[in-house]
Amino acid sequence: MSTEQSDPMLRTSEPLSPPSAEDQRSLGEIVGDVTQDLTTLVKQELELARTELKQEAARAGKGAGMLGGAGVAAVLFLVFLSLTITFLLDNWMPLEVAALIVAAVWAVVAAVLAARGRRELKRSNPQLPKTQQTLKEDAAWARAQKS
Repeated sequence: MSTEQSDPMLRTSEPLSPPSAEDQRSLGEIVGDVTQDLTTLVKQELELARTELKQEAARAGKGAGMLGGAGVAAVLFLVFLSLTITFLLDNWMPLEVAALIVAAVWAVVAAVLAARGRRELKRSNPQLPKTQQTLKEDAAWARAQKS
């Protein structure tokens, strides 16, 4: 079998086949398909944005919760510090030393929670990078469809 007979692209004596049914769509069908594709694309983008926002909100909520815990610990620190100073000035007994130790523990707890909460808030990324990337890809696809 020669190369000309085996490769249909090299044959020149046969007429071209008629266009397929896909190529014979009306303008209305093409516009309908593009509209349906764009609708699906927008729905998918909204779902992706919703998912990413939930993830970022959870991360920010965790950081905010730790900062709230740091606030509670700071209030307890102030209460125990106030009690300690009161007892130290009033009695000079070992009870005051115990209260000072408890206050110092709450100060450490407050510092640790504040540092961790701040770190969590810095780690959150409200820019939605995946959604931004897919929107850029969608815009490029839409431009390609337009031309």
